[in-house]
Amino acid sequence: MRERAGWTANGLHWHGGRPYLSARNGEREHERAVAPGDRIGWLLTGPRRCTGVWLPGEPQRRPCPHGATIDPDGAAVQCPACQSADRGLALARDQILDDGRTYRLYLAWLGTGLLKVGLTAEQRGTSRLLEQGALAFTFLARGPLPGIRRAELTLSGAGLARERYRSLAKTEGWWHLPGPARRHGDLAEARGEALRLLAGHRIECFPDGEITDHVELFGLTDGAPAEYREVAGLSDGAVLAGTLRRPIGRHLFLDQSDGVPLLLDTRRLAGWTLSATDRPAGPGLGLRPRRRPEAPTTQDALF
Repeated sequence: MRERAGWTANGLHWHGGRPYLSARNGEREHERAVAPGDRIGWLLTGPRRCTGVWLPGEPQRRPCPHGATIDPDGAAVQCPACQSADRGLALARDQILDDGRTYRLYLAWLGTGLLKVGLTAEQRGTSRLLEQGALAFTFLARGPLPGIRRAELTLSGAGLARERYRSLAKTEGWWHLPGPARRHGDLAEARGEALRLLAGHRIECFPDGEITDHVELFGLTDGAPAEYREVAGLSDGAVLAGTLRRPIGRHLFLDQSDGVPLLLDTRRLAGWTLSATDRPAGPGLGLRPRRRPEAPTTQDALF
């Protein structure tokens, strides 16, 4: 995957069950499929700029009208003006009560003890689940936004599942994954309880909805690498290089010549200008070592 100079990254997104890296050059926006085995070499140059905003009815992201700069190490990829106009953020903040679209309610299994409840526009299919790195999921119901949002609050308020998890909790959950029977069993049990809690809600529930598993798709059948270096910070002049493994949600593992891969959350990439390079990694790349903890052990009772 080679990027020409002047292309500013928007991030990694999933469409039709496949991951794509999105970037912009002026008014032109381009998406390139991300595939395991691809060799990448990116030189990042700044300043890091706002990625713009999606507006209703428009086929692609609108560039930030101010060309605003954003925190080079921050989680936000938009300036305050674009955040205030962003439809997705408005939905997350309950600033849109109904937009006329049909939504689906889901339960997602992100790791042992990590059960998430959420909603997604029906027209997006499973893209949101893939982008969130859901290792397994099931759809519970469909309906207009007000009813689906009330159902989401009912399940989170009952303590069945949470609405949000930090990225670190997800990546730590990739170690010591149980087998598919346990994943499906956890979801099936939670699904039954969720449908019980949703009895009486004016939405269309799916009593026999299937459970979908993404562990093999994400390349996590044997779990995450025992040791890797997480990209903890980027600055002007950083170089990201390596051979891609299968994307996991918005995360990329990059195999390195020394055998210890890098893990990149591509949301950190958004807003930086990318150029193809053969240079080795140098200053500007902050790394945090990560190593798989020992598996928890159980001891038979003596009495």
